[in-house]
Amino acid sequence: MKKNTWQLQDAKSKFSQLVESAMLNEPQFVTKHGNNAVVILSFEEYQKFTKPQTDLVTFLRNSPLKEAELDISRNKDLPRDIEL
Repeated sequence: MKKNTWQLQDAKSKFSQLVESAMLNEPQFVTKHGNNAVVILSFEEYQKFTKPQTDLVTFLRNSPLKEAELDISRNKDLPRDIEL
């Protein structure tokens, strides 16, 4: 078994060591009944995966649909009557 793979019972009994290894080394894998269950990452690694590559304005400006003609006008008709 790899040094960064833990069985669930070992991960529970050595949780502090598991967290320390994830923070200082590399992601740690936890298995349950021999199957991959979860990955423990340092917070910095998690941020790398979840941080957007660009801000929303830049993303929209670079969109291939930026030249699309969109009708964003609002329908000014009154709502229909509903009997209650």
